[in-house]
Amino acid sequence: MDWRNWERYFTEKNILQLLDQYKDLGFLPGVLLPMLESFLPILPLFIFVAGNAAAYGFWLGFLYSWIGVCAGSIIVFLLVRKYGQKRFLNFLNRHTSTTRMLSWVERHGFGMLFLIYCFPFTPSALVNVVGGLSRINTKTFLLALSLGKLVMIAIVSFIGYDFVDVLKSPLKLGLIAFGIFVLWLGGKVVESRLKQTEHRA
Repeated sequence: MDWRNWERYFTEKNILQLLDQYKDLGFLPGVLLPMLESFLPILPLFIFVAGNAAAYGFWLGFLYSWIGVCAGSIIVFLLVRKYGQKRFLNFLNRHTSTTRMLSWVERHGFGMLFLIYCFPFTPSALVNVVGGLSRINTKTFLLALSLGKLVMIAIVSFIGYDFVDVLKSPLKLGLIAFGIFVLWLGGKVVESRLKQTEHRA
């Protein structure tokens, strides 16, 4: 295998072949491949998610991808929050642009994180690290992550499961857009209640 042309091997066809080869492991390949993307952003998450839907079916593929992506993102966030903040403190003090970015994340909270996680080609690994370095509430981060990735993975799984049908149905595309708005609105309400609860505590 020529690793200089690694992109050639990370195709949907090869991912499906990999999942078929490890089918006796059950859900493990479908969960572990999306999880790895949180640690190695160069990996093609879009192909993993679409491949899961094509290999396991829409619902199981969606569930395995969502569990893997969320688990990997949470691990990165918690590791950075526990071990990275002190190490990066001097770096942040020397780089005002990075400090402003962290402050922007903290000010916008759930809404910004949710929208970023909704899109499959955003640098979510970087967002996980920035979230861990920021002072954003852990519950808010987990809420934005779980709902945002829910939307992203559902859309990609839908496309991977029946790509041609999605392109031919504007109604389905419209329903996806409406679902994003509903989840965003619901997340804002939940975030507000979480803040009220913490304030009372």
